[in-house]
This record gives sequence, structure tokens and C-alpha cells, in this order.
Amino acid sequence: MANLAYQPAYELIGGAPALRQLVNRFYELMDELPEAYTVRKIHPESLVGSAQSLFEFLSGWFGGPPLYSNKKGHPRLRMRHAPYAVGPIERDEWMLCMRMALTEQVGDAELRDALIETFQKMADHMVNTDGSPNCSHHSHAHA
Repeated sequence: MANLAYQPAYELIGGAPALRQLVNRFYELMDELPEAYTVRKIHPESLVGSAQSLFEFLSGWFGGPPLYSNKKGHPRLRMRHAPYAVGPIERDEWMLCMRMALTEQVGDAELRDALIETFQKMADHMVNTDGSPNCSHHSHAHA
């Protein structure tokens, strides 16, 4: 595998087509897996907008074209997700879908493991509630 320090993940996974495939598979899994029920219900009925936003974000985050930033400015992920209850269950279900999508879509084990580790750190950072029923956050579908 090429050294991750010298080549962006965007190129290593295969550019826009491979990234689009990864994102689409991620949301297919979220939609299909009973184990992803809790995280799925905080998303809108149609996942098309969510998939487009994630594709645009990951494009720049992986070192490709900064599509999301060009369209919406700095990602500010925690702020943009603040209206939604993201607890340990949502984090773990999100990671289940991403881990499965990466396992299916990224053949290079070293790259895949590095991406899983990076996504895990991001997912941990997104947690904004302990998930208890008395939490002030409520589940709302987001676009």
C-alpha cells in the first residue's frame, strides 16, 4: 500500500466513484440492518440528502475536492449535529454501518484499518448525550 502520509485517502480508495459507492453502501446498511434502527430513526425518511452531504464532506476530509466546505463552509460537525441526540448507541450503530461498508468497499487492509480508526475518533467526538431518557436531546430527523 502507498504511504498514507504522502497520498490522500481520496486517491487511495479510488476517487469520487469509490467514495460515492462507499457512502451509498453505508446508507444502504443503515436502512437495512435491524442493528442500526436507533441511528436510522434520527435520519430523514429519504437518505438521499444525507448521502450527498456525507459524500461532499468525505471528499474534502479524505483529501479530495472540498465540496462540502465550498457549498456550506466549515463542517462544524458537532454544531451541525447538536439538535440530534447522539449517544453511545447511535455512535455504535453508525460505526457498525461504516465498518461494514469499509470492509466491503476498501480492499487494502491497512487503509481500511486506518479509516476505521479515524472514523471511530470522529464518531466518539459526535456523542452529545449519554442516551438516558431524561436527556434534553430528542430524536429528530435531520437533513
